[in-house]
Amino acid sequence: MEEDARKRILCPLDPKHTVYEDQLAKHLKKCNSREKPKPDFYIQDINAGLKDETEILEQLVPISSLSEEQLEKLIKKLRKASEGLNSTLKDHIMSHPALHDALNDPKNGDSATKHLKQQASILGNIEKLKLLGPRRCFVEFGAGKGKLSHWVDIALKDAEKVHFILVEKVTTRFKVDGKHRKKNSVFERLQIDIQHLCLNKIPVLREGKLPVVGIGKHLCGMATDDVVSGGHIIVFADLALRCLIETYAASFEERNEEPLAKRIKNDKTEKEIYTLAKEGNEKNVPEKWNPVAGIVIALCCHHRCDWRHYVGKEYFRALGLGAVEFHYFQRMSSWATCGMRKTSLETSNSTTKRQDNQNDDSEEHDDGGYRITDDGADSLPGLLSVEEKKKIGHLCKLLIDQGRIQYLQQKGFSPALQYYTDPLVSLENVLLTALPNHSSSPETTA
Repeated sequence: MEEDARKRILCPLDPKHTVYEDQLAKHLKKCNSREKPKPDFYIQDINAGLKDETEILEQLVPISSLSEEQLEKLIKKLRKASEGLNSTLKDHIMSHPALHDALNDPKNGDSATKHLKQQASILGNIEKLKLLGPRRCFVEFGAGKGKLSHWVDIALKDAEKVHFILVEKVTTRFKVDGKHRKKNSVFERLQIDIQHLCLNKIPVLREGKLPVVGIGKHLCGMATDDVVSGGHIIVFADLALRCLIETYAASFEERNEEPLAKRIKNDKTEKEIYTLAKEGNEKNVPEKWNPVAGIVIALCCHHRCDWRHYVGKEYFRALGLGAVEFHYFQRMSSWATCGMRKTSLETSNSTTKRQDNQNDDSEEHDDGGYRITDDGADSLPGLLSVEEKKKIGHLCKLLIDQGRIQYLQQKGFSPALQYYTDPLVSLENVLLTALPNHSSSPETTA
């Protein structure tokens, strides 16, 4: 009787559940939805960029609501801005022996094979850039299950003092982190939005001052929060670039500190250096050190870009473009794959298969099973053909990525864009790489 008389109310922290009114104060202290203490490496919006012109974008209409004249004007601006850009990237489709057995496993399904091919090519490109080595920290943005770091670790074999930081906002099932038991490598998973991540507050980087290699598959255009769309976890390249370059690397310039690799070299006597060189170990200590040793990220989903977070604003403004043009170009970038969408039946079947097989390798972008369809809300019937829209979409992607290239160049890097996998494996097949300018790899010119 007393229980029935007590009143239940919605929890103010999460209205999806209720609580007895007379126990509200007690419940708020232990509710799973309560705000938890933030770690030291959490700094609100540290990688977000300036919040300028965002009010303009809120007033813009969808592309499908634009008049023919307005659309033609936008396309004309796009083509003028893209003049002189090389729209044909070089093929850097590679592999790596670390994945040989996995690639040839007869139990692989089509999806697993595609993801392994992408991981193998990314790993091959990392090695080609001479970024595989000891005494460094690999930061995987949007790590998901952590499989890219997994293969990097396998490729490194018994390299000394290797640390992996796996950054992922959401809780991830079937992680592979626990499979690593090598004493020379350490895996650390951070559940945080890249937008708020301050790398130099992470103890291993703050104290050890390790050279960082930023990696990712796939990293999308922007953004504020990691977006979960159709079951896929989406993360964003501009935030990763800001996190690496403006937050982590800049902190060393401000403090004028020498990181670990440089200190090791400076502290050695000539005799020690000679001995190490003779043993083949000294080559692993860079002559000139940069806090960010390199960047290798597979790009995707330019249509989710955000002007606030975009690192190429200066490039756009130099072309006479701004927030409005960027907004429409990033929306139009989806046209690059406008003829390729899964049927609902195929999507349903693939979802069922994933549920039936927990060991399936389906991850962020499963690009199998496409067919020709229209492009939904942004379709423009009677105005542009599918082929014309695809060409415009590719130009939009290229222009957005070119802004990132210029940004990296201005920050002292030698960046490049290349195709790292066949479009039949993934429609999002562009890899962004960058090395500090003092690095000598021949494959880093834009």
